[in-house]
Amino acid sequence: MRFSKKVEQITENLLWGVRFLAIVPVLFGLVSVINLFWLGSMEIIEGIKQYSESEGSHSEFTTKIMTSIIGGVDLYLIGIVLMIFSFGIYELFISKIDVGRANQEIRILEIHSLDELKDKILKVIVMVLVVRVFKQVAGMPITTYQEILYLAISILLIAASSYLLHSQGGSKHNKPSNHE
Repeated sequence: MRFSKKVEQITENLLWGVRFLAIVPVLFGLVSVINLFWLGSMEIIEGIKQYSESEGSHSEFTTKIMTSIIGGVDLYLIGIVLMIFSFGIYELFISKIDVGRANQEIRILEIHSLDELKDKILKVIVMVLVVRVFKQVAGMPITTYQEILYLAISILLIAASSYLLHSQGGSKHNKPSNHE
């Protein structure tokens, strides 16, 4: 009986220690965040530089700088997805971030479950998709009524998905949780 208890204890300690492997995606996620923020900043700077050196049509260069800025925002949002992922994985598998909990006003990165992490990431991914569609539309010449119809349908679908995400999130957050 004693031997089986010792094997059980060693196995449980080993399994519990394996959770520290989660540090790998956390670290690579943070490296990716830094790179994406850098690339987003460079894209915006490049757009501003192109605009300041422009000699052509004002509206053509306005579209180019808008596309560049939207591209930078898109990279920032993807970086934010990875930041939320890194914070969430760290808090779920390794340890609570004490420094983050010291400030009671900032709760956006506080994660209590894997489902909550997935919900937060999903909402930011939808925002990334909205920005991508906006970037495509900004540089797209609309020449037919059919293209206007497709644009209107895409805007309607984006608005509907945003509404559904908001209404789903609101109902979850209004319920009292067992943690409080």
